[in-house]
Amino acid sequence: MKNTAHLRRLILSRTARMVVVGQGYVGLSVACVAADEGFHVVGTDLDEARINGLRLGKPCVPGVNDEDFRAGLHSGRLRFATDPAEIESANIILIAVPTPLRDHAPDLSHIEAACRDVAANLREGQLVILESTTYPGTTDEVVRPVLESRGMLAGRDFLLAYSPERIDPGNGEFGLRNTPRIVGGLSPEATGVAVLFYEQLANKVVAVSSSRSAELAKLLENTFRHVNVALVNEMAMLCHDMGIDVWEVIEAAASKPFGFMVFHPGPGVGGHCIPLDPNYLAWQVRRDAGRQFRILEEAEDINSQMPGYVATRIGDALNDRGRAVRDSKILVLGVAYKPDVGDVRESPALHVMDILLRRGARVTYHDPYVGSVAVNGGRMPRAELTQRAVVDADCVALLTPHDTYDLDWLASHCKMLFDARNAYTVERHPNVVRL
Repeated sequence: MKNTAHLRRLILSRTARMVVVGQGYVGLSVACVAADEGFHVVGTDLDEARINGLRLGKPCVPGVNDEDFRAGLHSGRLRFATDPAEIESANIILIAVPTPLRDHAPDLSHIEAACRDVAANLREGQLVILESTTYPGTTDEVVRPVLESRGMLAGRDFLLAYSPERIDPGNGEFGLRNTPRIVGGLSPEATGVAVLFYEQLANKVVAVSSSRSAELAKLLENTFRHVNVALVNEMAMLCHDMGIDVWEVIEAAASKPFGFMVFHPGPGVGGHCIPLDPNYLAWQVRRDAGRQFRILEEAEDINSQMPGYVATRIGDALNDRGRAVRDSKILVLGVAYKPDVGDVRESPALHVMDILLRRGARVTYHDPYVGSVAVNGGRMPRAELTQRAVVDADCVALLTPHDTYDLDWLASHCKMLFDARNAYTVERHPNVVRL
């Protein structure tokens, strides 16, 4: 590309203008950090209500680090818009839009729509980077043709690369800056310029040989976690059948200083990444290789059973105390998919509540981060976390242990508490039943 040297100078001087297409937790996070690091950034999104909220300084996107959000706003270099025409004035365009599943296949409609907006406003000398998680080949086989549909050519007129997001919402130790970035371009030139850009935001950048390698690396990360969570979930079920404390087993195994990594069982997997992303790979293997990715599909099957298993264990715990599930009052604590965030996407807690409701239980919930939630199309009643609410419940089900919960207070007032996440020890609280 002719203007590579100029683009490099703009990046190094941090005078390059950026547009981030998609203001979910991925796009907003990188927009805020880039603005804080000196770049002028426009975050665009088709959701007018979201854009209006962001303009007012409202952190209306779950999963975004509050400090990064405030720093981006206070920099004076971050603004928000709904008009795709903002893309034309940018030097760097990041695409960070959702990639959901539809009928067990990747739905790339959001990527395709974003790329059409980019293509309509593309000009020579720009760098386009896809950050959305997707299957290997998407950047080259889906994004590139759309961007080139108006006569511009990748490599000649603009640069195209892929860099998967690696944000872990609620993680106070690892954020966007100290989590290494992976970058793979459609050419060595594209990779080099994209690496230079991310070096302004992150402490370490790992370059790979192609966009396909970068795309697959992200899916390997999530598949690794999916499979290992499934392993420990099945171990929890086996340990219960054998009368062995799975948490003691995990702690003992974790004493080995090599060759073992700790994973914990729970009511299932949630969020946008783990339950969905590995399915892109399973879909692609079936499509391109004509066979199953067996270990991944087994992991999916095991993890999808966990909400039902947890609901059954809650029912067993009630039965042991002379109560049937039907008409029992069950107070669920924590409906977000992980502690200390307000994101309920694919949350297994919602599936647990749905099963308990269908079995006739009277279910309410409390979550300090979730003001309202729907289960099976119906709005769930939200309880205030008062002593009366805890005492009146036949079972308090701790499904997501947010740090704000006073565990000792809960255990001292409830009749019975089912702990799905090992927040307690049985010895200290005899009325607590652990998974």
